[in-house]
Amino acid sequence: MKDYYPKRIVCLTEETTEMLYILGEESRIAGISGFTVRPPHARQAHPKVSAFTSAKIDKILDLKPDLVLGFSDIQADIAGALIKQGIAVHIFNQRSVDEVFSMIMMLASLVGASDKAAIWLADIESKIARIKLNAAKYRKRPKVYFELWNDPLMSGIQWVSELIEIAGGDECFPDLAKESLAKNRIIADPSIVVDANPDIIIGSWCGRKFQPEQVAERDGWDAISAVQNKQLFEVKSANILQPGPAALTDGLDQLVAIIEAWQQQYLNENENV
Repeated sequence: MKDYYPKRIVCLTEETTEMLYILGEESRIAGISGFTVRPPHARQAHPKVSAFTSAKIDKILDLKPDLVLGFSDIQADIAGALIKQGIAVHIFNQRSVDEVFSMIMMLASLVGASDKAAIWLADIESKIARIKLNAAKYRKRPKVYFELWNDPLMSGIQWVSELIEIAGGDECFPDLAKESLAKNRIIADPSIVVDANPDIIIGSWCGRKFQPEQVAERDGWDAISAVQNKQLFEVKSANILQPGPAALTDGLDQLVAIIEAWQQQYLNENENV
């Protein structure tokens, strides 16, 4: 039977590129985001045609794509410009772990790889179940503050909050995490974080290197348990802020490692209590 699936796909964000590689469908990729770092060799294999909020429309048109994949309302203007040129565009908008799973299955169906995706996701489901089972044994769940940006302070998005909970932590601002718009996750008053008193602080500053020493020096933050106990860590944005396979693999693994290490330290300090 003739292959009627799209053969020239432009991926405006990294998660669809990485997932197509995982599915063995990378030959369909015609262009990628300039922010793509996963898998590393993708940067040399495909033309880079976009940033996150902007794109080289003429360059995309030159690639003659039969499908362009993007993410969220932030890429609405790019999508609109391409649609006006007669290009088929699909904008995903996954915000939760369940929605990431749905995005992966939808992407797989677009390229005829649903069976492969189902197998891959079943492995991830099993992994999550094992992590939850282990976390259920913890004597105390650490409170975790995840910082997406430092000026202004911005807390994490929903899938990050959910992954922290899966890993065995209690995310400090789960209600803020449900806000899809970044402006609604701004923490205008830093003392709110001090009052939350997280046991662990994790930073992922949207591609900028996290500076734990700067965080520790903020006014009044020396009262926070995480600062006192030097529990400040970075998870790189490529591993956790990509709502796709990276967050479910390396991102979750790093969260688990951070929380497990904190748990062991807590047990050591309280073994006779």
